[in-house]
Amino acid sequence: MRTLVTTFLTGLVIALLSGTGWSALGSEYWVFYGTYTRGTSKGIYVSRFNAEEGTLSEPVLAAEAQNPSFLALHPQKPLLYAVGELWEMSGRRTGSVSAFAVDTRSGRLSLINQQPSGGSGPCHVSVDATGRFVLVANYGGGSVAVLPVSTDGALEPAVCLIKQEGKSVHPTRQTSPHAHQIGFNPTGKVVVVPDLGLDQVLLFDWDGTRGQLTPHKTPFVQVPPGSGPRHFAFHPDGKVLYVLNELTATVSIFDCDDGVPTRLLDNVSALPADFTGQNTAAEITVHPTGRFVYTSNRGHDSVAVFAVSDGGKRLELKANVSTQGKTPRFIGLDPSGKYLLAANQDTNNVVIFRIDGGTGIPRPTGQEVSVGAPVCLVFSPIAE
Repeated sequence: MRTLVTTFLTGLVIALLSGTGWSALGSEYWVFYGTYTRGTSKGIYVSRFNAEEGTLSEPVLAAEAQNPSFLALHPQKPLLYAVGELWEMSGRRTGSVSAFAVDTRSGRLSLINQQPSGGSGPCHVSVDATGRFVLVANYGGGSVAVLPVSTDGALEPAVCLIKQEGKSVHPTRQTSPHAHQIGFNPTGKVVVVPDLGLDQVLLFDWDGTRGQLTPHKTPFVQVPPGSGPRHFAFHPDGKVLYVLNELTATVSIFDCDDGVPTRLLDNVSALPADFTGQNTAAEITVHPTGRFVYTSNRGHDSVAVFAVSDGGKRLELKANVSTQGKTPRFIGLDPSGKYLLAANQDTNNVVIFRIDGGTGIPRPTGQEVSVGAPVCLVFSPIAE
């Protein structure tokens, strides 16, 4: 019987290999950058990444957009979806989600259409495995929404909108719900939503036929009060869930049953024991080998490197590596797993690190590129 990870990775490879204009997994990719446009950025930017040499070309504007902070790629077609992290759209208390067609030869984007996100301040977007639905988390609105995708890639109005209620213990950051990410577990049957305001990781059963979310039989798992869960990542075998907590810069480790978190095992700090400054955590990613977990610290401005043991159930902080910039809003691994890219929001730079295969520690290659207020990045195959 195949493991969850085998099924998940097989689906990923099929998704990357299929679809008009998409090349096989190779050594060159487009890197699209989501940004905030309150400074020098004008929208979504793109670079060419060479995985053999670990190099990025200078970013160019792929499409103008307002605060396209988070991006997601369609699993089969050359399409990209971006939130518009806004508090108001056309006089309504909502942000936006935009659909773009990708020119796989030039990396340029063409706007297809835009829809309301169903709540203010959308901060994360994902696409289901079939490519029929886009899911969005609204931080300010404390809600999640599902938007159908038409055959030409355009977004249709939301068919599902769920708004949470409640609060937690932090006097300013947790006075209301704040959905911070939305994505699928390895089986694709359960949607996972860390809510920073509730100190809960919400769980929904996914109806991929109608695009509907309903509370799972266990509707949430809890992190310690005041933690502020932000983003999550699964161990490659699907048996362990890692939840990065923004407010405490800790990783909550959950045991999983069939890809669903059931029991909190431990909380591990991503900061050195002697650090006393102000810090919030931002991003978490797991190496494809399952041997290392990485998180980013804003304030300490570092990548935390964890060694993984006990089948993923134990993390040990091994190093904190400077991101060569300020406020690393995002860190991401290239498809080969050889390189880590750190996007420093407040110094407008993306820095390339090569990962040591033995220790997992990222070492700066000496190369960086300039991008205005980078918030996230995604890798897309280049057409041959």
